[in-house]
Order: sequence, then C-alpha cells, then structure tokens
Amino acid sequence: MATGARRYPLMQGLLPVERARLPGDVVAGVTLAALAIPEVMGYAKIAQLPVVMGLYTILIPLVLFALLGSSRHLVVGADSATAAIMAAGLTGLAAAGSAEYVGMAGVLAIMVGGLLIVARLVRLGFIADFLSRTVLIGFLTGVGIQVAAGQVGGMLGVTTEGDGTIEKLIDALRQIPDANGTTVAVSLAVIALVAGGARVARRVPWALIAVVGSIAVSYGADLAADGVALLGPVPGGLPSVALPEAPWADMGDLLGIAVSMMVVILAQSAATSRAYAAKYGERLDENRDLVGLGVGNAGAALTGAFVVNGSPTKTQMVDGAGGRSQVAQLTCAAVVLVVLLFLTGPLEYLPNAVLAAVVFLIGIELVDLRGMAGVARRRRDEFAVALITAAVVVVWGVEQGIILAIVLSVVVHLSKSYRPHNTVVARTDEGRRLELTLDEARPIVPGLVIYRFNASMYYANAERLSEEALALVAPTDGPPVRWLCLDAAAVGDVDYSASDAIRALHSELAERGVRRVLARLLDPVRTELARDGIIDLIGPDAVFRTVPEAIAAYQAGPAGPGAS
Repeated sequence: MATGARRYPLMQGLLPVERARLPGDVVAGVTLAALAIPEVMGYAKIAQLPVVMGLYTILIPLVLFALLGSSRHLVVGADSATAAIMAAGLTGLAAAGSAEYVGMAGVLAIMVGGLLIVARLVRLGFIADFLSRTVLIGFLTGVGIQVAAGQVGGMLGVTTEGDGTIEKLIDALRQIPDANGTTVAVSLAVIALVAGGARVARRVPWALIAVVGSIAVSYGADLAADGVALLGPVPGGLPSVALPEAPWADMGDLLGIAVSMMVVILAQSAATSRAYAAKYGERLDENRDLVGLGVGNAGAALTGAFVVNGSPTKTQMVDGAGGRSQVAQLTCAAVVLVVLLFLTGPLEYLPNAVLAAVVFLIGIELVDLRGMAGVARRRRDEFAVALITAAVVVVWGVEQGIILAIVLSVVVHLSKSYRPHNTVVARTDEGRRLELTLDEARPIVPGLVIYRFNASMYYANAERLSEEALALVAPTDGPPVRWLCLDAAAVGDVDYSASDAIRALHSELAERGVRRVLARLLDPVRTELARDGIIDLIGPDAVFRTVPEAIAAYQAGPAGPGAS
C-alpha cells in the first residue's frame, strides 16, 4: 500500500488496482448503492431538504473523494451528524425546504469545503494521530449502537420522539403494542435473509437481494394497503450545476455553522479512515483526505447537494460486502447515475422498514465486541477509555464522542508519560547488565548509579525526575553515591520546566557531593540542553556517548573506587 501511494499520489484510494479484487469491489459498490440510496434520502429529510438532494451527495462528491482522497475504504456522502447540525443551525434563518433554505445549505457546503482545504494547508490531518486504536474501537462501537438503536422505531413501524438515542429507543419499545404487524414481519424477514444468508455465503449481496425483493413484493402485494410505510416518489434526472446563493447578512451565522460541521467532518472522517487503515495494515495520508473532502464538499455545493462527510455506516457497508478500494465507491456512483436517469420510479415502493432493518444490521456489525474484549484483557485502563467513548457517542452524539475520543487519547498518553517506568541499570553477580525497578535500585559499581529515565522530560514529570534522582543518592549502609549518571536514551525532548528542574537538581546534588553526568543524549536533546546552558553547567566532560564510557570514566577518575 505504501508503495502504491508513492507511485500514484493523486489516486491513492484507487491505485494500484488489484484485478483479483475487482469483482468484489464492483459487487460491494452495487450493494452500497442499494443501501445508501434510501439512507441518504433519509438524511436529506433530517436536514429538511428535498430527498433527491440526498442522492446527489453520493454522485459527484463520492467520485471526487475517490479520485483525490487517500483512504481506500472511506465512503463520502450525506451523514446524520452533519445533517442534524445543519438543520439545527438553519432553523430560524429560513423556512425549511424553501429556495432560500436550499441556497443556504449549498453555501454551507462551499464554506465547509474551503475550511477543509485551509485545514489541509495548515496540516490539521495530524488530529488523527491523537486517536488511539483503543479509542477508535470504542468510537465505532458507540456509533454502531447508536445506529442500531435508532432503527428500532422504523422496524416497528412507529414514530419515535426524544432528543437522543436512548430516549428514542425507549419510546420505540413503549410502542411495541402499537406496532404494525406487517411492518414487523417485513423487518424480521430482511434480518433473517441478510444475517442468515451471510452465514451460508458471505460474498452474496444479501442486502441488495433484500432491497430488490422487497420492492417487488411491495408492488405486487400492495404492502401500503396493510399500513406499511413506503419511501414514496423520488424525482429523477441529473442535478444542475450552479453556484448556490445566500443573503450576505446571514454569512456570519453560516460561517459559525460551517466551522462546527468542519470539526465534526475532520474528526469523524479521520477516525473512520484510520480505523479501517489499521484493520488492513495500510498507510494513510489524512492531509490528502482533507483535500478530497474539501473538493467533495465544493462539488456537492455546485451540483445541488449539501454537506458531505466520511460515513462510518457506509464505509462498513462496503467493507461488509467485500469492497477493498475506491473502485467500489465509483461503482456506487455509476449505479446512482443510472438510478437518477432511469430507475427512480421503483424506489417509491421500497418499504422504510427494509432500510431500517438493513441499517440496524450494519450498526450491529460496527459493534466490535471482540475488539473490546481484547482491550479489556490486555489493558484495563484503556478499556475504560474505550467504554466511556462508546457511551458518550450513544448518549450524547457522534460529535461529542469524537471530541472526547481525542481528549481521552491524549490523557491516556500523558498519564503514561507522567508516570514513566524509570529504572536503574545494574549488574548480576556474573557481570551481566540488567534493569531494576527503583525499589530494587543498587549501584552498577560502588559509588555509581545509572538512572534511566524512560520518557521525554516536561513540566508534568519534572518533579518526578528530581524526587527519584534524590532518592537514589540518599545515604545508605553501603558506600556513598559519588556519581549519578542519567541514561537519556529514551528522552526525546526536554521542555523549559524540565530544563529548570535539571538545573536545580544539579545544584542540590552538588551540595551532597554527588556529580551529575549524562549518557546517550539524542542530538536534539543535547542541542536543547546546550541552549539552556545545562551542558556548560555540568561540563562537556560530563556528557558521554554510552553508559560503558561513563562507567570507565568514573572508574578512571579521582572519584573512582581507586582514588586516594
């Protein structure tokens, strides 16, 4: 993957094309189209826009990202989080569904696209580096629970109310006695076909078969007469290319909405693409993905669509159907094009319950119980972080979950660097070197302690450095410590506070008659210490390339065991 990315910088998600995988990618693309077409129309309803605008989000924007993005898996299109943010932001600025409202939605897409390009120029793609694998497992698990729970009402044929996932789920369960029997039967049939079929032959596009079959049954058996809700008429034809307009007086409000959506898009897309790159051991260029997302949103604005985002559910649709490159997404766009031109008529007979059942199963697949169990067995503290992330996504929402995921990833890292597992280098009776915990510390030779600090030094652990070093030179029953050698091989950086702590420690050690020396300094760290005057303070002759050099100097010097 890394080689392909270097050879084909403009189409990293497509090239190199693996011929053996082409049939699987094409089938996955057709499956994605069958599932995503009604899904994105649902998101258009959430955004309070004409449903056909949802179809437009998986046409030109999808193609642009496939050509310009880096991820081989991320699917771009309408998304529930950004659709909800947009609807909430535009409420009060224009009447829902009006020409002015539609124009504002288009302007928002342009603004978001521009902000994402700016984010690329300042290289904000690094934000994905703050999303640990543990947090990604929790994030996608939370998204899966949220998605699955949100479909229960649709599978029962009832309308749910509530502000969040939990409230809507509880409301749906309360209405079970009022559920439409035929709708429930349709939902259960789809679940049985898709889930059961996958156990028999996973590569068969069972979800696609369920969608096509349900349309035929709905039309032939007149399911609407039994109270089954159908998708309804869908306008056909290609989108027109035009620049959207909005009143200048509202540009300030629109920019605030655009910034909110940009942050969600940046983080959610990075989280999703990073999770699937990790799953398949692929390299990823998040900054290039920002270009694809930015241009994709600009394309959405010019072709009658609205803001697009990297979608965890659509990405799982492709992955579950066997797609492994953006060939699947281009196939999906081709199918959407055919549908817009010729096949919007049959879509009106699609039962909403079929979509709800399929999306429910997609959500269940996103719930990574095996991954969560693996984290729980190996890292209980990180499992707690993953669990909290999943819970926040379910209870409060995807955008809040992403922000928390980033914060928790940083906190976990800082907690470990704040309390590094520092050691002391010693020797066995046979002369072999070994590392001991500080509780077991002893000199490597009489009077010389080798103290290994196993993290970068910064304001949070500077005091720990001083406390541990002073404890190591405290008087004991044995020979007094004359040299304290800091083995700095694991120290990648020394900030201002840590540098001051080193200076103060040097003075305190000198008062106790202990000489401070350094070994295995990385060049950047040595440069930092020289700039801060630390090297001059302790003396250039107190800096050694290796620990054995420091030991030899101690044994040969006036402070060595043979000194008079």
